[in-house]
This record gives sequence, C-alpha cells and structure tokens, in this order.
Amino acid sequence: MIAPSILSADFARLADELEAVEGSDWVHVDVMDAHFVPNLTLGLPVVEALLKVTDIPMDCHLMIDDPDRWAVGYAEAGAYNVTVHAEAAADPVKIARDLRAAGAKAGLSIKPGTPLDPWVPALKHYDTLLVMSVEPGFGGQSFMADVLGKVRTARRLVDTGHLNVLVEIDGGINSDTIELAAEAGVDCFVAGSAVYNADDPAKAITALRDRAARAKEGA
Repeated sequence: MIAPSILSADFARLADELEAVEGSDWVHVDVMDAHFVPNLTLGLPVVEALLKVTDIPMDCHLMIDDPDRWAVGYAEAGAYNVTVHAEAAADPVKIARDLRAAGAKAGLSIKPGTPLDPWVPALKHYDTLLVMSVEPGFGGQSFMADVLGKVRTARRLVDTGHLNVLVEIDGGINSDTIELAAEAGVDCFVAGSAVYNADDPAKAITALRDRAARAKEGA
C-alpha cells in the first residue's frame, strides 16, 4: 500500500494534488499543532474540505497534543484511519475505542526513539501501527534505518497472531528505502517528496508499489 503525503503537495492546489494521486491506496494527511511538533500545518476544517473532493481513503496522522480531545472529530468527519501518537495520548486504549466507535480505523504512532515493547498491550486495541522513520514535524528528512528493528518485531507479532495491525512507516521513503522497509515487513508506505516531486505522481506511486512488492517477494 502506498499513501502519498500531502505535506509535500502544493497547499494552494490541494484538490488538484489529490486528483494527481488517484491510484494511491490512502492519502496521508499530517496534522501538526506547533506544540507536539515544532511545525504547523492544517487541521480539521481543511480535512473536512478535502474529504469532499476525493474518494481516496484518508489517513490522518495527528502530531498534536491532547489527541484524547481532538482525534474523534477526524473520525466523525469521515477519515478512514486516524493515528495518534503514543507519546501524546493520555489514555490510548480509550482513544482507540472512541475512534472505532466513530467509524474510523485507529492508529498508534511511535517516534524513532520510542520503544515498541511498552505499547504492545495498547496496540491490541488498534488497527494500525505507524512507525516513524524520521523525527515528526517536517518533511524531506533522511530515512532512519535503525527503526526497522521495531518494524521486524511488529511483523513477528502480527505473523504469530499476537497483534492484528497493519504496519505503516512514515519518513524518508523513496525508491531506495522502500525496499529496506518492505523487507522488514511494512504493509503501508507513506511517501511525500518521492511522489509529489516526481514528474508524474501516478507513475511514481506505481513504481514504488512495484519495488515494495519485489522486495517482499525476496525477503
């Protein structure tokens, strides 16, 4: 699965930029509040507007303080998957239940320096694990390969039936790094500049998907 990140899109032409990635599995929307992370992007009103102009399932990644208060609004608006950060959640199990009750898939994200093991019990209530392969807050950063150990652990837990989550990765994914991530066991790849900086975003998505599939076959 490929989820283009509109953080790398032209914010003045977001409807057109969504149309350019029609072949994607999800569209990834980074919500940043300038508190949990140092950057400020967009919020619920923009997400509500985007949901009116695309049928691509929307994957909302909330890099915000107090997701316990704000996350459900994105689910109620119609986001397909809503991801909160483990480091910001006061009650991650309750958030997961509330998101699911509101009709969305529930995702839990961990930053590069956050260990996976303490969050495994909470992840039993989630649909998606988002492993950050850059520090959250800004696009265009370099891929941090040392997070792939957490991906491999999560893959084992899924394959052995201890977890039932889709394993997603976000940060520095391009035509080179996607193979490493695929071999480690990632299911869904968030790609920003690798898609939106390409001459043909649709072709870039297809190429990334093909590279990931080949890497998984050889893993």
